[in-house]
Order: sequence, then C-alpha cells, then structure tokens
Amino acid sequence: MKVSVCVPTFNHEKYIAQMLEGALMQQTTFPFEIVVGDDASTDAAPRIIREYAERFPDKIRAYLHPENLGPKEPREFGGRNNVLFLLKACQGDYVALCEGDDYWTDPLKLQKQVDFMEAHPDFAICHHNLEVIYEDNSPSHPFNEPDQKAISTVKDVLEDRWFIGTASLLYRNFFRTEDFAEWHHCAAAGDWALVIQLAARGKIGYLPETMGKYRKHRGGLSHVHATTNPYFLQNRRQMFADVNEWLDFIYDDTVQKTLQYYDRLLEKIGN
Repeated sequence: MKVSVCVPTFNHEKYIAQMLEGALMQQTTFPFEIVVGDDASTDAAPRIIREYAERFPDKIRAYLHPENLGPKEPREFGGRNNVLFLLKACQGDYVALCEGDDYWTDPLKLQKQVDFMEAHPDFAICHHNLEVIYEDNSPSHPFNEPDQKAISTVKDVLEDRWFIGTASLLYRNFFRTEDFAEWHHCAAAGDWALVIQLAARGKIGYLPETMGKYRKHRGGLSHVHATTNPYFLQNRRQMFADVNEWLDFIYDDTVQKTLQYYDRLLEKIGN
C-alpha cells in the first residue's frame, strides 16, 4: 500500500461525511486506503462511517471502538490512545493525516505530495497550505503565511512555530517498524510530538497550494490546548525538555529559547 489516510474521529457526525468524500475523491496512480478510528462517539458518526465502509470496502478500513480508548484524564490527552492505535494500524509507505472534522478540497492532493516525496528521498514530511474556517462564521484565512519556507528542518520545529496544519501532513511511515519515542506518550500535543520525531529523520517540504480546510469549532481540542491553560503549558514545556535530551542536546540553544518562552507564559498566568 502506498498511502494510508489516517482519520481519528469523535462526535463528528456533522463533518465526517465531508471528510470521507474529500479522501475518496483523490485521483492517484497508486493504491491508498482510508483508516478510520471512531473513539466511541455518542452521536451518529459511527453509523455514517459504517455506511461508507460498506459502500467502499476496498478503500475504507473502519475501527468503531465500542468504548472510548481514553485516557479520560487529563482532558488535554483526549483521544490520544485512538490516534496512537490508528498510526500503528497504517501500513502504507506514507501516512496522510486528516481528523474527522477537517477535509480536503483538491482531488490531486495525495498525488502531488507523494510525487514530491518520491522525488526527495531525504524529506520526512510534506505539508501544504489550508484554509482555516470557523463554525461561528468568523472570516476564514490561510493557515500558512505567504512567506512560509519551502524547506524547513527540525530546528524550525524546535522553535515551536506551528506551521504544519495536521490536515496537510503527509509523512514517510517510519513507524511501521519503529516505536514512538517514550516522551511521546507523556506529551499532550500529540501532533507536535509526531512532527518532532519525523523532522529528526528528514527535512520538511512545503507546497503553497491550498488543498484542504481546517475547521475551528467548540468541540475541537484547540480550545483545551490553549496558552491560558497552565497544565498544557507545563506539559508542553516538559515535552521540549524531554526532546532536548532525546536529541542529545544538539539543538540546546534553540530549545533553551523555547523553554524560556514557556517560563514567561507560565509566569504571566501565575504558575
């Protein structure tokens, strides 16, 4: 299998069909699968996913968990075990991520990204621009700035500038055979933890085309993973400290600046 499309979802009945349609419309010269993991949703999402899986049994592999995989606490880790389970279930040469409330708009997205990766074997990640849309009808805007670098490295990631939209991420699937780093399991920011491990293995390529939509709504984790949440800030600071040791302090100057940034934020909110 060339590409596994990884789709973690929970209570996304309003969005999941649009996400699946965006994946199913992909036009590729290679085989791809859609690996969906529903984390015991309490809405109609499991029924919708089941219907799609029955219609497209050659494309969709659905895991409809009867119980939420957790962990229940802390809330910042919500959905973590489902995501880790799904990432390991993806057996493609590449993995493309798209959560159940986001979706793709370009039918050639996967082809363009795989073509880039095949032409650049020293790259671990390919990402692209997204349009950020809001459920409350706030104005939409691009995820990436016009000056987003075409090539980034692990140093850019360690500066803690979040420039990779999760719905745009396609990566070389090292985790078919390798385990996640120990510190990954302790990090609330699971997408960032994944990107750090990938960026340590190769460069990051950017395609400036807008090929998907990143949806912001009340149910999203971005409202929990906020700079006003002291637990999340402390956890994220610890993640960078752990990464610094994992990378043998090669990028210590960069990481120290990031740690100081979190110290200032924590001081500001009185922690």
